[in-house]
Amino acid sequence: MPHYFDEQPASSSDPRTVDVDLGDVRFALTTDRGVFSHGTLDTGTAVLLSDAPSPPGHGELLDIGCGTGAIALALALRSPSARVWAVDVNERARDLTRGNAERNGVSNIRVVCPADVPLDMRFDALWSNPPIRIGKPALHELLAGWLARLTTEGTATLVVQRNLGADSLHRWLQANGWPTERLGSSKGFRLLHVTQNH
Repeated sequence: MPHYFDEQPASSSDPRTVDVDLGDVRFALTTDRGVFSHGTLDTGTAVLLSDAPSPPGHGELLDIGCGTGAIALALALRSPSARVWAVDVNERARDLTRGNAERNGVSNIRVVCPADVPLDMRFDALWSNPPIRIGKPALHELLAGWLARLTTEGTATLVVQRNLGADSLHRWLQANGWPTERLGSSKGFRLLHVTQNH
């Protein structure tokens, strides 16, 4: 069964464009089959983009599981002096994100697969609608690896569907040394803010 977190999606291409208006920033988003949220801006990402605190104005920002690039584009437009790393294992997702950045005139996004992020790179902020459906062990390994790469003052903002384990993920983050606060709940999603344990 194909998944949006496959490296090479097997589904045929069917591009569809969505206009995204967040009030402060607007962009057109081309989506496709085989990449999360075909033909729409998914509810969780919409909650993250509307309710998350403002990203840092400078530094290195990170979007894990960038998909079509909605989060990366919003970060890049809101923080034009920052560099945004858009990371995804899915090749079609990376191509979509690159194309969406180019079509919207956004030049401060770097689109890469996870292995192409320099090992010594540290991030000032991480925003993600993480791939919950990869399963808990894989999700925990993914998040632990990237959270460990936040700077001393770095934070992560995650959006997770309540029915898909948001509260258990909150507890896991706390238990593993990442202070986590629930910023809010909307439309069945929790917004979690994660800081470094000093």
